Formats: sequence, C-alpha cells, structure tokens
Amino acid sequence: MSENVNRFLGDTPGRVVLKLAVLSFLFGIVMSAFGWSPLNVIDFVVEGIARLWNMGFEAFERFFGHVLLGAAIVVPAFFLIRLLKYRS
Repeated sequence: MSENVNRFLGDTPGRVVLKLAVLSFLFGIVMSAFGWSPLNVIDFVVEGIARLWNMGFEAFERFFGHVLLGAAIVVPAFFLIRLLKYRS
C-alpha cells in the first residue's frame, strides 16, 4: 500500500508535503508582490478563455485559409518530388 502511495505521489508523503509547503510559500510571496489573489487568477483565466472563444472562430478561419493557401503549393510539390524519386 505504501509503495503505491509513494509511486502515485512521486516521493514519500512527508517529502511531498514539505515540497508543496515550500512551493506554496514561494507562490504566496510572488502573488502578494503582484497584488494577486486566487480569485484574480481565476477571473484572469476565465476571461482569457472567453476572449479566445470569442475570437477563436476568426482565428481558425484565418489559420485554415493559410493552410489551404500553402497546401496549393506544398501538396503538388510533394507529389512531384515523390514521382521524380520513384522514377530514379
């Protein structure tokens, strides 16, 4: 049982708790220096996802437009190169 817990956590439970406490302290200092709270971070992530969602469809349209434009050159060149190599 203990071996499974250690394997799941990646180390002994005591060391994992100590590492998490140190990381929590360091992140707390950084967040305090910037004036962030956990709710600020959650709001930032939610707003970022909403912005990506709202502009995402336009970005996908532009992305796939560029892919199709490039494919007009790349795909025929690929087949031409493959045919030339096949003949040699």
